Formats: sequence, C-alpha cells, structure tokens
Amino acid sequence: MNTTANPHAITTPEQLAAIFGEVGEASSRKEVSFVHPYYRALIEASPFAVLATAGPDGLDASPRGDAPGFVQIENDTTLLLPERRGNNRVDSLRNILTDSRVALIFLIPGVGETLRVNGRASISTKPQLLARFAVQGQLPKCVIAIQVDTVFFQCARAIQRSGLWQTPAPDARARVPSPGTILQAFTDASVNGEAYDRELPARQRATLY
Repeated sequence: MNTTANPHAITTPEQLAAIFGEVGEASSRKEVSFVHPYYRALIEASPFAVLATAGPDGLDASPRGDAPGFVQIENDTTLLLPERRGNNRVDSLRNILTDSRVALIFLIPGVGETLRVNGRASISTKPQLLARFAVQGQLPKCVIAIQVDTVFFQCARAIQRSGLWQTPAPDARARVPSPGTILQAFTDASVNGEAYDRELPARQRATLY
C-alpha cells in the first residue's frame, strides 16, 4: 500500500488560510443572526431556493420553488417553507427528523446576489398553518419552520461566471437527456421514455399543487 502523503492535499485550516487569506471585513459583517429588513426583501423577491439537509443516510440538497415570497417570514428569526407535491422521496424531511440543521440558498432571476440562511428546522401539519399556504385550493403536505441561526448574502461572482440569467441557448433542451430517456435507461425500458416525455407536461400541470 502506498503510504506517501499527497503533497497537494489540503487538510488543515492553516493551509486554507495560506491560500485564501483573511476574511474581509465586509464578508464578516454582512452575516447576522436574524432576518434584517434588507434580507427580508431578498427572501420576498425569491421564487426559488435550494434546501440542504443532513441525516443518517447522507446529505440532500433539493429545489423548492413557487411564486416570489413563497417562503414566509414569520418573524425576524423564523422562516416558513411549504412542502408541496413532489416525488414522495421526502429525503429532506426524513433528514430533518434526525438532524434539524438545514441550509437554504435563495435565488432571484436577474439578480446576481444570492441569500444564504442556516438554521434548525421542524415539521408541522397544523391546519391553520397549512391554510396560510393554500394555492389553487390545494394545501401543502406540511410546513417546515426554520429557526434562523445566520443569514448573509453571497456575492454575484458565481452567477456571473455561470451566465445563469443570460438567455438560454436555443438547443439547451436538446443537449441534455430528457427525463424519459433517463428513466427508460434506469428501468431497463420498463418505462417507455417517449411516452413519458410526451405525457409529462400535462401531468406536471395537473399535479403542480
């Protein structure tokens, strides 16, 4: 067995500090322990977020999206995230049951800055709470209440480098496999990929909420 250490591996905080240097004042001071009014404006404008969780079976990061402001701000330390219809894997929810730590990153189309929230979550099916999130007469399955630990905005460099909000290439869909193509391959053709893709838009519209 080769026991030679990798001379290029970073294994200590000191090595990281040598590469990246000290955290700048602006980067430190923008982090707060509550939803500042400026951060409230970002959350209320966001139609999309990624929820990250951890549990005994591993990590999960999954998308959440709806009309801007779909994550409600209960108070300056509490966010409410409705759990809508999905694929029923409930990976995030299972993780929260055993490890309440969560992280959110909010995106706003056309805006380079994102907002990061770290906190601890619980799950509720309180009827009055579900009713607050009714859309098209449909209630969410449950609501995730997030007690905020830290909030801060992330600079726009990643969005700028990715060109995320630029006009998509006209062949963007054709350059990646469709859901039906993937499922047909992964199910040994027990799923008819062509039929799946043909029926998917109507099924998604009918089951959006």
